[in-house]
Amino acid sequence: MVDRFHDGQPRQPVQGTGRSHGFQTADAFYGGTLRGVRDNLAYIAGLGCTAIWLSPVFETNAYHGYDISNYLLIDPRFGTKQDLIDLVDAAHASTTPIRIILDVVINHSGDNWAYPGGYRYFYSGNQQFPFGSWRRPDRPVPTELRNADCYHRRGEMSDYDNGPENQSGDMYGLKDYANDDDAIGSYVVNALIKAHCYWIREADVDGFRVDAVKHMGDVACSRFCSNIREYAYSLGKRGFFLFGEVATPSDEVYNRYIGPNTSRTQGERTVFFGLNSVLDFRLAEGVYADPGNAPLRDVLLGRAGPQTLFNRIEGQRQQALNRGELGRYLVTFVDNHDGFWQPGRIASQADDDQVIGCIGFLLCALGTPCIYYGTEQGLDGSGGDVQMREALFDAGGTTSLLNTTCRIYQEIAAIAGIMRTTEPLRFGRMYYREISGDGVSFGLPYGSAYTLAFSRLLYGREALVAYNVSGQPRSDAIIVDAALHGDGSSMQFLYGGTGALGVQSSPGGARFVRPNLPAHGFAILT
Repeated sequence: MVDRFHDGQPRQPVQGTGRSHGFQTADAFYGGTLRGVRDNLAYIAGLGCTAIWLSPVFETNAYHGYDISNYLLIDPRFGTKQDLIDLVDAAHASTTPIRIILDVVINHSGDNWAYPGGYRYFYSGNQQFPFGSWRRPDRPVPTELRNADCYHRRGEMSDYDNGPENQSGDMYGLKDYANDDDAIGSYVVNALIKAHCYWIREADVDGFRVDAVKHMGDVACSRFCSNIREYAYSLGKRGFFLFGEVATPSDEVYNRYIGPNTSRTQGERTVFFGLNSVLDFRLAEGVYADPGNAPLRDVLLGRAGPQTLFNRIEGQRQQALNRGELGRYLVTFVDNHDGFWQPGRIASQADDDQVIGCIGFLLCALGTPCIYYGTEQGLDGSGGDVQMREALFDAGGTTSLLNTTCRIYQEIAAIAGIMRTTEPLRFGRMYYREISGDGVSFGLPYGSAYTLAFSRLLYGREALVAYNVSGQPRSDAIIVDAALHGDGSSMQFLYGGTGALGVQSSPGGARFVRPNLPAHGFAILT
C-alpha cells in the first residue's frame, strides 16, 4: 500500500531480530509515496521479491486509491508521473530485475457524483435511479466518463455474491460503471482501455491487478483484458501479467476466468476473459462452515486439519494441462489489505516461527506467492481495514520499520532465495506426502499435531518441504520418491537443518527420511 510503505524522507530503520507492531494511522492519507518505494527497492529485493503490486496510484478521493477521480494523473500525494517512471526504471535495473504491477479499478468509478439530494441510494429490484450532480465540474477524467449514462445508477449493493445486484450495484459510495454488452458499455470500456494503455506506454509497467473482477460483466472483462494484452504485445511486452481479484472461494467462478476454461459461449459468440491468473481466495479464505475447506491460516496454525490442502490441490485439476502447472493460474496469499474475509494479519494470530512457516509454504507450494507488506516485519494489525494497513514509517518522526535484521524478514529471504535457485520448487509437480511415527505404517496426516510435507518433482529431481504444524518437536518419517532415492542415498538440507539425512526403507519397501523438526519448524531438502 503506497500510502503506508515509506515517504522517501531520510529515516533510520529500527534494528534487532524482533518483530514490529507498525504505526497505526487514521482512515486518511498518511504520506507514503512512489519515491518511498523507489528509494527502498533494495529492501524489497533483499526479501526475495521479483515483482511489486502497488495499490492504485491514480488521482483518488481516498488514501487506499480505489476511489479514482482521474485515470490520467498520478495522485500528487503519491508523487508524479515521472516518479512512477523512475520507480519502474529503477526496478527494471535492479541486480535481480523487479516487475511493477499496477492495481487498476475498472469496475467502478470513485465517488465522483451524487444521487438526487445528496442522499445514499440502495439497490432495489434493479431499479435505475435518476442522476444527481457531479461533485466537481472537471471530474472524472477522462472526460468520456463525465456522462450520466456511463453508470448503472442502481444504488449501493448489499448482496456481493449474486446477480444482477452484484454486477450493477454500487460498492458503498463507489459508482458502478454501465459496462454491459451494449453501445454505452463499449463506450465506457473503450475509454478505460485507452486510459490504461497510456500508462503501459508512458511508464513501461509490467502488469495489472484487476480489481473487483466478479462485479464486472463478462464481456467488459474480456474486452479490457484482451485489448490491454494486445497493446502490451504490440510494444514487445510479451510477459505482461494480468491477474484478477475474484473475491469468492468458488472454483466454479474461478474456472470462468483461468486455466483451459478461459472462455465460454454466449449465444453464438465465445467470450475470452484474458486473465493470466486470479487471487486464490479459496485457499486463503476457505469456505464458510466447511471443515474440509478451512482457511489456509487455520490449517497452518493447527486449528483445522490438512484435508483442506489435499482438497485444494484436487480441486485444481481442471485448470492446467499437466500437474506441474496446477498453480500457474493462482496468486496465493495468507493475508492482505482487506478485512471483509479475515480477522487480521497472520502475525496477529501466529508467533514468528508460524509466520515463517506460512510464508515458506506459499513460497514452496504451487502458485505465485504474494507477501503482504509488513508481514515480513511481523505487523499484527487486526479488527478492520485501517487496523491492518499500518504504516512502516513514523510520519511525525525519523523512524522506519524496514528492518533487514528482523528474523522474520531474514528467514523469508532465505527461503525465497532457495526457491529461486531450486527449479523443482518453481516448476515441479506437487504431491502431499504420507507420514509415519513408526516408519512402518504410513498415511496422510490428520488432526492438529503432525508434520505437513509435500514434494515438488521435476524431471528426476525431488525437493521435499516439511513443516511441523504442532507446538512440540516432531520427527515423523516422510515418504520420498523410491524411484529417485536408491539404497544408501541421502537428501541434503537446503533450509532448516545442516548436512544430510539418509534415506531409509520401510518393511513394505517405501523410502522415507526422518527430519527432526522443532515446534513450528520448517525445512527444505533435496
